[in-house]
Amino acid sequence: MSDEREARHGDARTTVPIGAFPDPILGYERRAGSLVIVDRNPPFERVFESVPAGATVSEWATTATGADDQSVAELHTALADGRRVDTVLGNGGRADSGAAYRLRTLADTGESEDVDGLLLVTDAGTTRSAEVEVDRIASVISHDLRNPLEVANIHLRAARESGETEHFDQVRQSHDRMERIIRDVLTLARGAHVLDVTADIDIGDVARDAWATVETESASLTVAADLPATDADPDRLQRLFENLFRNAVEHGSTSPPSRAPEDAVERGSTGSRPGVDDAVETGQEVTPPEDGVGVRVGRVEDGFFVADDGVGIPPAERERVFDPGYSTNETGDGTGLGLTIVERIAEAHDWTVSLATGSAGGARFEFRPASTTD
Repeated sequence: MSDEREARHGDARTTVPIGAFPDPILGYERRAGSLVIVDRNPPFERVFESVPAGATVSEWATTATGADDQSVAELHTALADGRRVDTVLGNGGRADSGAAYRLRTLADTGESEDVDGLLLVTDAGTTRSAEVEVDRIASVISHDLRNPLEVANIHLRAARESGETEHFDQVRQSHDRMERIIRDVLTLARGAHVLDVTADIDIGDVARDAWATVETESASLTVAADLPATDADPDRLQRLFENLFRNAVEHGSTSPPSRAPEDAVERGSTGSRPGVDDAVETGQEVTPPEDGVGVRVGRVEDGFFVADDGVGIPPAERERVFDPGYSTNETGDGTGLGLTIVERIAEAHDWTVSLATGSAGGARFEFRPASTTD
């Protein structure tokens, strides 16, 4: 499928080329009363690889979804008439038929004349789950934005009444918090749709750049010298590190246990996944250690980890840490979206992320290519 073509759903145009869409898309052409599939993107080919050349949309829909003849006929009529489609075709709960898919038309904004229409195909169950998650995130955002707005308004009124300029510092802090929330939401909204991947990214350099952007107070960072290079979107990877570092600093103990020496051997994960290589820290200290939490970026087999020597995350809560809105920050400064974003960025790069207890007792996040953990 041509990467020059772009699409919009309804009135909301996206600048993402069709070929870069993460979900299956087919292109069809009207031929003698039939809608023949003439184009498809890579995700469609992966999911529906058995679709023969020259198959019609109706034939594919019947085979892929197990929908009844009437539903397939209604789909054909709507597409043939050029009407907008947003429907679910599926198994109706029958285990002996195909999966349930949501089908939506996309408006082609390119000049190409090789297709008459585009159809976006998503798993109906996943779509519903995504809608539920959007509602959850919206609830978190509305709650989290309301608080700094109220704080800013209170201090603005106080500044007007008293003339004391220190109130503006509180207003600025509230604005900074709202900016973080907005940035988090934009990162979630981008999802895996747009990745600007660069080959052989130096993970250590990105980690150090991320550290420089986070308010680390008296925390310290050690970056191992033997980190592997990776193909990644450097901006997204830096965002991943920023969120992990901020999580460590905000939730770490102010009186951490004794840190392992710079050349200490990492004992590996205590999580459920076996086979974690010991990683030898031969890294570079970025910030002198004082009383704050110590953060380490090191190597594991086929990947890397970020660990701290703070208070850690209780085992009972580890299944929830990547959920939108989860936070253990008692000050209320966190957005509750930071670790959700970490997971999404990892998924966008086809990495797995797991949480374990580090050798120093804090949290340890490990990242590996999904192909090595299957």
